[in-house]
Amino acid sequence: MKNLRLTVFAVLIIAVGTVSAVAQNKVASVDMKKLFNGYWKTKQAQAALENRKTELAKEIKDMANGLEKAQTDYKSLLDQANDQAISADERDKRKSDAADKAKEINTSKAAIEQFQRQAEAQLTDQSQRMSGNLVSEIQKAVTDKAKAGNYSLVVNAASVEAVVYVSADNDLTSAVLSQLNAGAPIDVSTPASGLPLSISTNAP
Repeated sequence: MKNLRLTVFAVLIIAVGTVSAVAQNKVASVDMKKLFNGYWKTKQAQAALENRKTELAKEIKDMANGLEKAQTDYKSLLDQANDQAISADERDKRKSDAADKAKEINTSKAAIEQFQRQAEAQLTDQSQRMSGNLVSEIQKAVTDKAKAGNYSLVVNAASVEAVVYVSADNDLTSAVLSQLNAGAPIDVSTPASGLPLSISTNAP
């Protein structure tokens, strides 16, 4: 797929180069990474994902706290089962209770692991969907700006594999970003740093 993209890009460059000799087609550039991180909706999406990440991490932490208590109870039951100061019948009861608690602990561990896997998958899916929607909106804005300026080709200056040199003379990044952020309901002076994809917890 990567080679295919590079091949298509090379064909486009050759085609534009050939036609430009006659029609003098205009080529511009944009920095898609700068547009993505600078778009106000990206910051909004980042905040929403961070909130969801915090919620999921709290749920996992609560489950971990319950597991920690069960482990403490299990240790206490084992100590009591070996306490010669209590009757044999009571020690046997404590052993049985400890065995039940061990099963509960194993079940809790499995539940935490499953929940964390599902939470990671949910966060990743949400992040990818949001990213896809944002990129589509940005691409449309770039297309509109290119058509308005009669540009026949716009290259992504952030794609170092496909672009060797791009002049800043026809860079549309600032113009497109200003268009995207026109009337933004949040502060856009600081760009987004990316969408979160993982959850950090201290689960046992």
